[in-house]
Amino acid sequence: MWEAVPRLLAENLYMVIGTTNDDGRPWVAPVFFAADGEHRVVWVSAPESWHSRNIAVRPDVAITVFDSHAPVGGAEALYLEVTAAPVADDDRAAALALLNARLPAAKHLVPDDLEPAGPMRLYQATVTQHYVLIRGGDERFDNVTDARLPVTPPRAAREHQEQGS
Repeated sequence: MWEAVPRLLAENLYMVIGTTNDDGRPWVAPVFFAADGEHRVVWVSAPESWHSRNIAVRPDVAITVFDSHAPVGGAEALYLEVTAAPVADDDRAAALALLNARLPAAKHLVPDDLEPAGPMRLYQATVTQHYVLIRGGDERFDNVTDARLPVTPPRAAREHQEQGS
């Protein structure tokens, strides 16, 4: 079921980030994103937003990617366990290019939109575990209610990832 991972990352423009503050209070936020392969996503947010402040104190967060226009009973979703952080200075240009590749030309971001000159910061999430939604009643799994299934890349892709690419 790994094939759903790159497809859902490519087909959807928004993800929901679930964070918690230092007291454990949860917060979720939808953000526009770009995938960098299947193991990293990037986005921009204001550093003072709740989810950005939460990431600063608790970088282990959850992400859900799904099509909110799917008909009832037809939903697909990708759940990600991730470690989130600001993008390193030496990776900012590449992360910005990933985002701009998904944006209309009139909405492209420029370096001055980002700190220190601008109000936004580039963030990244490194995926530690992928899950896909298994809808209730799926005959392959004999499940009555919706469930999530952990998935891993095919062996060749996993070995390539482990070698540092």
